[in-house]
Amino acid sequence: MNLLMQTVNHIKFPHCLEQQKNNMNKQQHSHVRLFCLITLFSSSFTIGFATVAGEDKNPFTPKAYLIRYWDKEIRNNLPKPSFLFSKASTLNAVDAAAFSKLAAVDGGVALSTRLPEFCAAAKLLCFPDLQPSLEKHDKDSNFAVYQDKNFTNYGTGRPGGLDSFKNYSDDSNIPVNDFRRYSRNSAGHNDSFSSYAGNGNVVEQTFHTYGTGATGGDGDFKVYTDQTNVPDLRFTTYSTDANGRTQSFTAYSENGNSGEQSFSSYGKNGNGPENKFSSYGKGSNVVGSGFSNYAETANGANDSFTSYGFDMNNPTINFKSYADDGNGVTESFTSYLDQSNVGADSFTSYAKNSNAAEIGFSNYDQSFNEATDKFTGYGKGATGESKVGFTTYGLNSTFKEYNKEDVSVSFSRYANSSSSGSVSQSGASVSGSLVNKWVEPGKFFREKMIKEGIVMPMPDIRDKMPQRLFLPRSILSKLPFSSSKISELKKIFKVNDNSSMEKMMKDSLGECERVPSPGETKRCVGSMEDMIDFATSVLGRNVVARTTENVNGSKKNVMVSNVKGINGGKVTQSVSCHQSLFPYLLYYCHSVPKVRVYEADLLDPNTKSKINHGVAICHLDTSVWSPTHGAFLALGSGPGRIEVCHWIFENDLTWTTAD
Repeated sequence: MNLLMQTVNHIKFPHCLEQQKNNMNKQQHSHVRLFCLITLFSSSFTIGFATVAGEDKNPFTPKAYLIRYWDKEIRNNLPKPSFLFSKASTLNAVDAAAFSKLAAVDGGVALSTRLPEFCAAAKLLCFPDLQPSLEKHDKDSNFAVYQDKNFTNYGTGRPGGLDSFKNYSDDSNIPVNDFRRYSRNSAGHNDSFSSYAGNGNVVEQTFHTYGTGATGGDGDFKVYTDQTNVPDLRFTTYSTDANGRTQSFTAYSENGNSGEQSFSSYGKNGNGPENKFSSYGKGSNVVGSGFSNYAETANGANDSFTSYGFDMNNPTINFKSYADDGNGVTESFTSYLDQSNVGADSFTSYAKNSNAAEIGFSNYDQSFNEATDKFTGYGKGATGESKVGFTTYGLNSTFKEYNKEDVSVSFSRYANSSSSGSVSQSGASVSGSLVNKWVEPGKFFREKMIKEGIVMPMPDIRDKMPQRLFLPRSILSKLPFSSSKISELKKIFKVNDNSSMEKMMKDSLGECERVPSPGETKRCVGSMEDMIDFATSVLGRNVVARTTENVNGSKKNVMVSNVKGINGGKVTQSVSCHQSLFPYLLYYCHSVPKVRVYEADLLDPNTKSKINHGVAICHLDTSVWSPTHGAFLALGSGPGRIEVCHWIFENDLTWTTAD
């Protein structure tokens, strides 16, 4: 009862408190307090919640506390933004108290003892904990519409046969699969992965000792992880010690967004392995690939990369000790990174100490904005008349410790300088249609486009991140949040070493800890209370949060109508918040000075019917932006020379002072 009375006093219903002060009789005083308590649980408590749909009227839930906090910190009577409150924690009072208590133990590590319940109740992003499967499959198997499996010792020692994985983990959110010792020591065993994990979100696939010691057979990966978001694909000791086995990757990870792929000790010590990468990573955005000890000490390896990384945006690819100490190795790179945008490649100790290696780079790195390629110790110590040829090779490459005495090197049509800083196959300037391959039409536009009657393309503004909710401050405040505490965070959320979750957490923490840009004020927030605090600290307490109403019109043309400039269209300051990948909902919020913010109805150009209500922000000062920013690719010009506008995407938002 004392706790309930404290709650009544904390909420401060003026009428009740005034009666308490005026009633000196203790019995009367108790009756008044009881009346206030009954009022609290009935009609009075509905007043503050009317604008938030589906609100739980229990005053002890995190969401009820949040609403009281909003009313205390934000000094206006504008309706509460339902889109933002839909991301508030839905934990009930009992669970919130229990998890908060665990969060206070051992720096939050005690939460790991109830992680599945915590993730489910708080609606967090947690990877499933896969248990090893020792199922026996002696006959050909066809796995369709299958996901979240740990294959251990699958196909070990199996003679011949075919196992196929079709539509495996398609359209899944956080599909996690682990293939451990798959097809180990098999003979003539074929594996087919077709339409594997397509359209997945935060995909984690691991192949440990896949095909180790196998003789013959074929591993075929076709349309693997097509159009996935944040793929993390790892092949460790894949086909190590294999004999005459063929691996092919066709349309592998096309149109992916972010993420990484790594091949470690792939084909190492193999005899006559053949690996084909065709249309690998085509059209992907900001994807990293790593090849470490690939085909190391292999005999007669034959690897071909055709249209590898074609049409990619800012790829990073590292080849380390690739074909090191190999014998009779043939490596060919054809149309590698062709028509890609910037990026960086590193070849360290590639074909080092090899014998009779033949390596050809044909039409390599014909990128729009020049990439950076580094060759360190390339071919060093190679013998047996090893040959390396560069035909129509791109710009901006450095060769360090390149042993020209041991290797026959030929350069044909090698572009080693450029006055324009960009290249194309024809040598002409790049057209706008080619730029649109890397920067979606309508993603950036000029301020003059926000005008009544203008028809313009709308980019895909849909939120592609996994759904999560904020944590209540009572839990979040007890958890570590820094790169120095990554070990503790990994224990809390049971994150494996070198997993995609570890990378996502490190990347987000790194961005949060990055030194602010000139004039920028920034903060990462994992609770809505923290977001309110940051927005009001920058803009004051008379603020409003805005976002685009829905995703209608995405990837189509829209007509602009009923344009309204926020704060009278004057130059103002805003706080923009963008999602980051983390187990709980995390926003990167930063102050944006010298902007204009607009609202506009968006119409179907044909029917003139309203389909959306958009919020756009125009950055008037772009002087500290990178020269390779997508806005300048799409619009031309450069830092500080033009203003750049964009729509607020789904689940992102911008805070401004209220009109």
